[in-house]
Amino acid sequence: MSAEGIGIGLALGVGTFLPVFLLRLGASDLLIGLLTAMPSLAGILLAIPVGEFLARQPHIVPWYSRARLSVLSCYVLTGLVPFFFTNHRPEAIILIWALAAIPQIFAGVSLTAMMGAVAGPRGRLALASQRWSIFGLVSALTIVIAGQVLRRLGFPLNYQVVFISSAVGAIISYITSSRVQLPTTEVTTTRQPIGQVLRQHLSVLRGSKRFLRFTAGQFVFRWGLLLPVPLFPIYWVRSVHASDAAISAIGTVQTVVTMAAYFLWTRASRRGKERRVLLVSSLGLSFYPLLTALTPRVEPLVLWAALAGFFAAGVNLVFFDVLLSTCPAERQTTYIGMYHTTVYIAGLLAPVVGTALASAVGIVPALVLGTALRLAGFALMAMLGVGKAEPVG
Repeated sequence: MSAEGIGIGLALGVGTFLPVFLLRLGASDLLIGLLTAMPSLAGILLAIPVGEFLARQPHIVPWYSRARLSVLSCYVLTGLVPFFFTNHRPEAIILIWALAAIPQIFAGVSLTAMMGAVAGPRGRLALASQRWSIFGLVSALTIVIAGQVLRRLGFPLNYQVVFISSAVGAIISYITSSRVQLPTTEVTTTRQPIGQVLRQHLSVLRGSKRFLRFTAGQFVFRWGLLLPVPLFPIYWVRSVHASDAAISAIGTVQTVVTMAAYFLWTRASRRGKERRVLLVSSLGLSFYPLLTALTPRVEPLVLWAALAGFFAAGVNLVFFDVLLSTCPAERQTTYIGMYHTTVYIAGLLAPVVGTALASAVGIVPALVLGTALRLAGFALMAMLGVGKAEPVG
């Protein structure tokens, strides 16, 4: 699965410029918030049913590879929009990414389960670190190259070339992910009404206290993560007047640092130190929106992005590991679907709240709120004991 990171890195590197492209097309703050939020609406409704569906599939690899291809192809469609629309281009692009929600759910739930199955409990941190580092490196190189293309060609052709070129990454991702071999899973074909399924899950959840504590803590923290996401490019473009080259530098530095930090956090997470990594990295990442809000020039933003990338690597790794370690093994994809539902709820509401607050009271107070929510999530995870090893006996 590590090789697939090359294809994903190509596409996600291009994706760094998606909100910037929308802003330069004249998108409103609300549309920038919807870019992150709209796909989450479908996730809230479908993540649990998708988890249930995948739990009944003996082979989930084809579902992942096709879903990932569909999602990454949306970058190509984004690049084609100016050829077919002279008006309402931002709205057309938002619609494309709203429709991408369904395959995105399949890709997210199945990927988590696949990585756990491929590596097992002892190897999943190493696999995640290796995979994310590969696509981080490729993404960083892609951002640099894309920045040069954006600088040399006129608008909007420069963005179109960048987005359409991401087709290479989509194809590589599909070919490599399709070759992943997993053992056939024994499944039950009995289908139950969704209401009965939810009642059963709620009953089992009462005994899954570690899963509940982790889900609650990360949910609050994730609000702090996602609320300022659409605000960063708005702040860069409108408050600091950053050029495409400067935005490219911010994205490149953050990606490169994140890539290197995965290896450091993986080593630090060994020997039962996951909780320490979780608390240190989540606390460090909490201050990124505040630092951004206090910065009136481009140059320090590159340093803050590097610090955010360093701490984000630790959060990503430990969230992934804690999720798999707290999911009941017999219904893993179902519980991954439940976890993703909380992610989508935050993904739907937090960016809209962030952009609405930015319009009402200003972007700086909205960014400061992002830091406050991250700190609240950090405190909740600390109090609930998230990341503690399960007692033996």
